[in-house]
Amino acid sequence: ELRHRASPWQRNLGYPLAMLGLLALTGISVLIVCFHVLELLLDDAAMPRGIQDASLGQVSFSVFGSFGAALQVVLIFYLMVSSVVGFYSSPLFTRLLPERQDTPLTKIIGNCVSLLVLSSALPVFSRTLGITRFDLLGDFGRFNWLGNFYIIFLYNMGFAGLTTLCLVKRVTWAVQAELIRAFGEDR
Repeated sequence: ELRHRASPWQRNLGYPLAMLGLLALTGISVLIVCFHVLELLLDDAAMPRGIQDASLGQVSFSVFGSFGAALQVVLIFYLMVSSVVGFYSSPLFTRLLPERQDTPLTKIIGNCVSLLVLSSALPVFSRTLGITRFDLLGDFGRFNWLGNFYIIFLYNMGFAGLTTLCLVKRVTWAVQAELIRAFGEDR
């Protein structure tokens, strides 16, 4: 019903551009994680340990300068939004979704706790994946397990593999459904 009420501009331009943007952000994050895996294999300095004496403003945290830093910020926001959407889409937590003007206090507290845990894990998540090296205001690089090569390597490989699998499954499923609909085999 929402698709039928959308304007032609929204249907023909807005939805495809949003889909291309999401595909591009997912692809870029997978590429960055794959490069981080290669860095892990070749250089020990790629481990997400704390940065000692970071000279803010004098040295860029990105190889591509200002553009790379802006891309890191966009990717971190994308990871934040996708993790919240994924959290609320999981079958275990769909009941936690707030309802308009009918949300009990316990559900509100549960949502606050969930969002607090997700937002606290985001800096460690982005550092572990190699998307950014910046510590923000906390020294998240001092966790002992961030120095374990096998945990970091498997985490990065799992993220890249599962994200690629989901991306391929969604894209090929959508293309397959459109082909079936185009050839009239859906009847």
